[in-house]
Amino acid sequence: MRKSVVIRFTMLVLCCGGMWLAFTQAPQPTKLDVVKLTDDLYVIHNHYVPGNTTVLITNEGVVLVDDKFPQDANNIVAEVKKLSTQPIKYVINTHHHGDHTGGNPRLQQLGAQIISTEEARQNMVDGKQPGLTNVTFEHHATVYLGGKKAELYHWGRAHTNGDLVVLFPAQRVLAAGDMFTNGDDVPELIDYSGGGSGKEWTSTLDSALKLDFDRVVPGHGPVTNKQQMQKYRQSTLDLRNRVHEMIVAKKTKADVEKMLRTEFHFADLHIARSLDGLLVEMQ
Repeated sequence: MRKSVVIRFTMLVLCCGGMWLAFTQAPQPTKLDVVKLTDDLYVIHNHYVPGNTTVLITNEGVVLVDDKFPQDANNIVAEVKKLSTQPIKYVINTHHHGDHTGGNPRLQQLGAQIISTEEARQNMVDGKQPGLTNVTFEHHATVYLGGKKAELYHWGRAHTNGDLVVLFPAQRVLAAGDMFTNGDDVPELIDYSGGGSGKEWTSTLDSALKLDFDRVVPGHGPVTNKQQMQKYRQSTLDLRNRVHEMIVAKKTKADVEKMLRTEFHFADLHIARSLDGLLVEMQ
């Protein structure tokens, strides 16, 4: 099976909004690999789903960005223990989807504070998700721990209305969450039920791209560079313009769906979560 087909299939199990319960029932934890970025920054990576977990090691504790599915939490803890004897102090959720927040309850049991945007927390409340965040912010926050820092930014809507990115300035690495995914033929999933926006996604990425970094940890897929994120930004603009063109040309909903599937590789989940919203937003 071609790689792009495999990735498009795995995208079907991304956790969005009210689909949370389906993912808590997945019986097996994901096979995890640890990728070293610097002496103090690592990524706990898997094939594609669930999302990536970024790990900052300090002499006062550990900071995580995202924590995968519930069944992955103990394995995340085990991998972190191989890197540091320090406890996990903070977990930053890049948004509310359960493949990025599923480990929250277990990590809270171990004493971690969970941080997100206010919008992401409200989406978790609306979805009756466990492990609600303890700390929220509006536009910018900084986590200081063990002489190191992580900068959190929220500019607006993209994949959801609560997307944040985390800049590790000393390491020149950005953890982008699902504002940016990296894989062959993987389209952006605009979760309109979670406040996402295809129109605003491009400008939100523009803000992120102004930050000073070299490497990017995407929400899904392998670690890459800023240039790849710039290409992804262009794809969000192309998608927006293409849908608008078809609306102006008075094409049918079926025509737009066919275009999204053939030109932008939308799978069933993307159609279900994004098509109606795109038709309204891109008029």
